[in-house]
Amino acid sequence: MRFANFFYYSLSLILLSCASKPEETTEVKSRPNVLLIMTDDQGWGDVGVHGNPIIQTPVLDDFARNGVQVENFYVSPLCAPTRASLLTGRYNLRTGTRWVTDGLENMNPEEVTLAEMFKSAGYATGCFGKWHNGAHFPFHPNQQGFDEFIGFCAGHWNNYFNTTLQNNGKPFPTEGYITDVLTDEAIKFIEQPRDEPFFCYVPYNVPHGPFQVPDQYFDNYYAQLDTMSNETERSKLAAVYAMCENMDANVGRLLSSLENQGVRDNTIVIFLTDNGPNGSRYNGGMRGTKGSTHEGGTRVPFFVQWPTSLPAGSVVEGLAAHIDVLPTLAGLCDLSLPDREIDGVDLASTLMEANTTIPDRTLFFQQSGRELLPQRGAVRTNTYRLVNYPEYTGLYNLQSDPDESEDLRQEFPQLYDSLMAVYNEWFDEMKSETVDMAIIPVGFKEQSQVVLPAHESYFSGNISFKEGHGWAHDWLINWTSPDDRIHWDVEVQSPFTYQVYLSYTVPESDTGAIIQLEASDNTLVDTLSTAFNPAGIPSPDRVKRIEVYEKDWAKIYLGDISLQAGSQTISLSAKQVPGSQVGEVKGLVLERVD
Repeated sequence: MRFANFFYYSLSLILLSCASKPEETTEVKSRPNVLLIMTDDQGWGDVGVHGNPIIQTPVLDDFARNGVQVENFYVSPLCAPTRASLLTGRYNLRTGTRWVTDGLENMNPEEVTLAEMFKSAGYATGCFGKWHNGAHFPFHPNQQGFDEFIGFCAGHWNNYFNTTLQNNGKPFPTEGYITDVLTDEAIKFIEQPRDEPFFCYVPYNVPHGPFQVPDQYFDNYYAQLDTMSNETERSKLAAVYAMCENMDANVGRLLSSLENQGVRDNTIVIFLTDNGPNGSRYNGGMRGTKGSTHEGGTRVPFFVQWPTSLPAGSVVEGLAAHIDVLPTLAGLCDLSLPDREIDGVDLASTLMEANTTIPDRTLFFQQSGRELLPQRGAVRTNTYRLVNYPEYTGLYNLQSDPDESEDLRQEFPQLYDSLMAVYNEWFDEMKSETVDMAIIPVGFKEQSQVVLPAHESYFSGNISFKEGHGWAHDWLINWTSPDDRIHWDVEVQSPFTYQVYLSYTVPESDTGAIIQLEASDNTLVDTLSTAFNPAGIPSPDRVKRIEVYEKDWAKIYLGDISLQAGSQTISLSAKQVPGSQVGEVKGLVLERVD
């Protein structure tokens, strides 16, 4: 099985708040509010203040110039790992998060998040946007310290207009563009009457694809980019810049809300992004994009304001990273750190000094993928970057060679060997602590429904993913033979009985397949006799997407199963396939029978 016994983590005790959580305090009145804003796939160069000649981000440009800019700020090369490090102050491999799908985006629920740290100190906590650190209980944001959650838990979302998000686990139909909607909900949270301070986390999902944005933002950039001969690249770049400009306007709305509430001066506002740009475009001449451990894949904007305490117009030199945000906010807000090893450093005093420099340090990067391999990492010192890939290894002087074009391994072999040794030592430590969280937890009394999605299944025979990668929202196709099998590995905390539903589509010509579900001592047999084969839901994409499109699914009730505590496998197979296929499968839904 791909995961350790779930009981090892004693999640039932965690849900009762384990001893590692910070102690509660009532001394909150003078503490500042915190608004933490992060975007998805927006690179260092996707703001005007960094020299981009096309993009219009006047709010962020002004925010940066009148706040504190951290000149060299780094994150992980992909989104879920960055989020885990941002929320915990720890390198993502310690948290169990190492990839973007397959359940490998899940963060160990034993981690103490920013939200839990603030909540324990008496703060109201809210998250509005993309989570991407686990969709199942107890990985969900509501079990990780957030009182209020509106958004989605997957790595991306299918449609940005008039979509259905979730509010604390319940469907939440919306009207309008997703960035505007998330901002509306964050503003409602900020403006709630309350005595305690708030921690508001707004992880926007733009400019991640699909590339959808209102016309009034898109048309201007499309016209400006008329010299680009490749229509797809022109439309994509126009959409990315338009999505960023729309987001910029929404950041302005958040800041105005703070002003209107009279709390702007006593609110720490942070803006950053989660990895390098999702494509080749202006990025300050740096090498690499999203997914790369080169400079361009990991260096991002970081701007912060706190009008009463941080100097306006200040630039901080030296290296800082996502792992520093939790300890720095603890320092700025006078909070106790979680009782665990924190990889980041408290930069509170550094930020409070005008135009200062962070002492020399070493940062580490890893782009693990589905396999945890050392040859996908990098080391960054104040001067050098060592990049270690299966295809090549390079050593670069970032002071004299910011675009990483000259490999210095032969010129400085001792430096190369020492940095490689430091990286390998770090990786071995991370690997020894990494816990596989690619699990589907079942059997919690707080959890009335469990979705077993297709993209978290295993399969054999002819079956494949519709898109191919098995990213969020993907489904299974080519189920054509009684020899084909689909299964999900689950860990059952407590025994319960569940009603089982299959989400599927099948054309009329292929109805009649007899399917069988097995789980422990349970066997259910049913026939897919009802056709359901709708067209995809229209999507106003500016360019054709890589990911699957959204569509509706039928549900068939297969029967009840009783699951006992422990590791279990729930499997699907076909006893008869009278047509060309059984059907396409979106997943199983388990509804607890109380």
